[in-house]
Amino acid sequence: MNELISAAAQLAWPLALVVSWMAGELAHRWTGIPRISIYGLAGFLAGNLALEVQGPIDHSPYLLFASLAFGLVLFELGYRINLRWLRANPWILATSLLESGLTFIAVYLASTWFGAPPISCGLLGALAMATSPAGLLRVLNEQGAGGQVSERAMHLAALNCVAAVFVFNLIVGVKVFQTSGDLLHAAGSSLLVLAVSGLLGAIAGTLVPLWLRSVGGKDATLTFALAVLLVVAATHVLKLSPVLAALCFGLAARHRRSALGVTQRNFGALGDILSVLLFVFAASTLTWQNAREGMVLGLLVVLVRMVVKVGVCAALARPSGISVRKGALSGLALAPVAVFTVLMIEQTRRLGVEFNYSLAPLTAMALVLQVFGPIITQRALVWADEAHQHKEV
Repeated sequence: MNELISAAAQLAWPLALVVSWMAGELAHRWTGIPRISIYGLAGFLAGNLALEVQGPIDHSPYLLFASLAFGLVLFELGYRINLRWLRANPWILATSLLESGLTFIAVYLASTWFGAPPISCGLLGALAMATSPAGLLRVLNEQGAGGQVSERAMHLAALNCVAAVFVFNLIVGVKVFQTSGDLLHAAGSSLLVLAVSGLLGAIAGTLVPLWLRSVGGKDATLTFALAVLLVVAATHVLKLSPVLAALCFGLAARHRRSALGVTQRNFGALGDILSVLLFVFAASTLTWQNAREGMVLGLLVVLVRMVVKVGVCAALARPSGISVRKGALSGLALAPVAVFTVLMIEQTRRLGVEFNYSLAPLTAMALVLQVFGPIITQRALVWADEAHQHKEV
């Protein structure tokens, strides 16, 4: 009997991944709903079922694989960012700074009004600033999307992720300093980590194109995939930021890619497999108890976040060169945030920093946007007439 239970436990994760993938394929075929919404829902149900059956689950063995999957997405996002466009149209940067900054302030004030502790308010504000590249890019690629809203959403997502990681690490530094009183440790947990992570990614983005030129590689997909896996694994071991490292890697590689072949979007089958694992893992860490306890504040944060992002993008649309309608749709497309939130919290735990009192509203926010965020992004692309593979539901 014990052997049977042990065998079932070992098969739980592979079975959850296969069932989640099948459910995502069927739901997408029948309704047109983004696959990742179903992956997230299936992962949440599987994680909570396992919690009921076998008690608390150790997710740390799967964190590295989830980080690797997220790293591939971040590399692709960085690879698709056009710095020349940002220089030619500084209103894109201004939009990102204003929408992420006002999101932080609005969420912080709303959380304070709700009675949350200051550190918790800051954490909620920092994570609400970001858009999850995983959710956004998977929907864009799944829909075959392209156009003003798609491009603007990608660039805004990259910029506000950097801002969110910066602010988040500052808050972690404050928390570490309050706990240990060691200012050097606090600095090492924030700004220094960001600088070293960005430098690591930039070095990889310089060396890998040089290697490809020297060997005459035509298909860079495998080379970049292996390099991303190495970079993310290094950040995992050194306790750096895989978000900044992978993003800077992609950004540097794009702007040094003369005479390189076209990298396959999503990294082919490897990216698809890791994507299922990423979204199932992220949702499986969310517990219904935490979500229920923090649902009111979590929904308030979701609402405030969406209002600010859509409002700012619409307000600055005309100066930045698009219509107010497409500006608003660009803000609406920034809805996904769940995977980013989960991985940032899990990676912070590895540094020995716990934000237990923040988990309830964060869980509620992540759960809601894990399922509905990709659907909102999809609808924004459909309304912008940029979803070329959409099946009407």
